[in-house]
Amino acid sequence: MDFHILISLAEIFSVLDLVAISWFLGASIVYSWYAERGPNAHKSLSRHMDKQREAWLRVLLTRELRIIDTSIITGLQNGTAFFASASLLAIGGCFALLGSTEEVSRLLNDLPIAIATQPAQWELKVIGLLLIFAYAFFKFGWSFRLWSYASILLGAIPMPSERDEAKSERCLQAALGMNREAASHFNRGLRAFFFSLGFIGWFIGPVVFMLATTLIVFVLYRRQFHSGSVKAARLSLPDDPR
Repeated sequence: MDFHILISLAEIFSVLDLVAISWFLGASIVYSWYAERGPNAHKSLSRHMDKQREAWLRVLLTRELRIIDTSIITGLQNGTAFFASASLLAIGGCFALLGSTEEVSRLLNDLPIAIATQPAQWELKVIGLLLIFAYAFFKFGWSFRLWSYASILLGAIPMPSERDEAKSERCLQAALGMNREAASHFNRGLRAFFFSLGFIGWFIGPVVFMLATTLIVFVLYRRQFHSGSVKAARLSLPDDPR
């Protein structure tokens, strides 16, 4: 990174602010790695649901009428479209905040809590929030596209009456792979939404920022590895010796 940029950031933000943003970036990256590829990733809710996707498609192989299956895909796609639209609205809100920095500063000065209102600080924080929502939008947008592909691959799975074992298995694996990819991108977009809540804490102060980020990581960890949802998702799965 250019030293001039580092010097500029040091002039705008305090050392504690820089520590806080480093904590945020480190926590989000490390948690994302742990949830997706860490040593306990196979115990996560997402991984159990991946196994349930395969169970669903194997049942589909035996069904002549597949209206239920197309309805499931449509529901997943509609949910993704909702979050993609929400991301665009959030991006628009961030641009609105950037265009009214002075008005926002005057309003915040009347609040009973101390919020940094220096124009440069405020604008950089809003830009950071905007980048998070932009990342989420790209993830949701790509996930929406992948659900469309998944529905096409679902339709390519042969009917039971004309089933060839080798071809059916290839088609199933293709549909399953696309389904998992769509879910993976959706999960990353949703994770960005959750971390954006922690990022909002920075508008109050660096300590609140770090505490909010830590709380978000704790909540996400509990939901992925120790919630009732995890227990429900693995009820119908065979015991995993790992």
